[in-house]
Amino acid sequence: MKLVKKLTVIAASVLALGTISANADLLDKVIEKGKLKCGVVLDFPPMGYRDAKNQPAGFDVDYCGDLAKALGVKLELKSMSFAQRVPAITSGKVDVVIGSTSDTLKRAQSVGFTIPYFVFKQQAMIKKGSGIKTFEDIKGKKVSAALSTVSETEFLKNAKSLGFDKSNYFSSKSENDAHLALLQGKADVIITSDTTISELLKLDKFKDYEAGPFIPNYNDFVSIITKRQEFGFINYLNLFVHQQVRTGRYEELNKKYFGNSPLRDLTVNGIYY
Repeated sequence: MKLVKKLTVIAASVLALGTISANADLLDKVIEKGKLKCGVVLDFPPMGYRDAKNQPAGFDVDYCGDLAKALGVKLELKSMSFAQRVPAITSGKVDVVIGSTSDTLKRAQSVGFTIPYFVFKQQAMIKKGSGIKTFEDIKGKKVSAALSTVSETEFLKNAKSLGFDKSNYFSSKSENDAHLALLQGKADVIITSDTTISELLKLDKFKDYEAGPFIPNYNDFVSIITKRQEFGFINYLNLFVHQQVRTGRYEELNKKYFGNSPLRDLTVNGIYY
């Protein structure tokens, strides 16, 4: 009888441990395995790129490193395109993506978003002497942007409202493909972030190009993404974003990658994040 009771206690203990393990959220699992798989986009300087030694670098890459350090785990970076960010989360390929992901309601049906950690303006890049001064001047020009980006969706939305011919637009598979399309004359205009354009204009091959008009009335707030149901991890990531600002790390990385440009405000009037 005592043996039966002892075995019953052992079985109950094993079952309880199994239940705890099964109920562990992603935050627990990352800490337990001692590794954070963080997705980044490496053709989007200065947020993500490869340095002179072909090593991942950039604002987003540093944030991945900071998050791993905060968690006390090793970092495993996973390079991906913009279009691969959401599928990488839903498939479990990565734990988080810090890849300048705009916080759209459509995407929020598939993945979970934190509070914003950065904000962009979407802007046209054009050849010098193109005559393009306003967004309306883009009408009739060949335009491209990277597939599945806010650059693409916001351009198409504004183009439609202004009666632009949609046949003049084509998607590029990646940011690099969009840049190449501009250089090769396949596109008269590309739409990307203001930070990307400022980086490209530092390169000699873009000496004949310049920054063009902004997409009207749009601030592109971007967030860290993870699995939608991981509320505990999302809460942790929100606090991480807060801590990056409060400790001065956000300002430090702004100076590192954007020089003395004004610090970007991560809030919206009337809203508390």
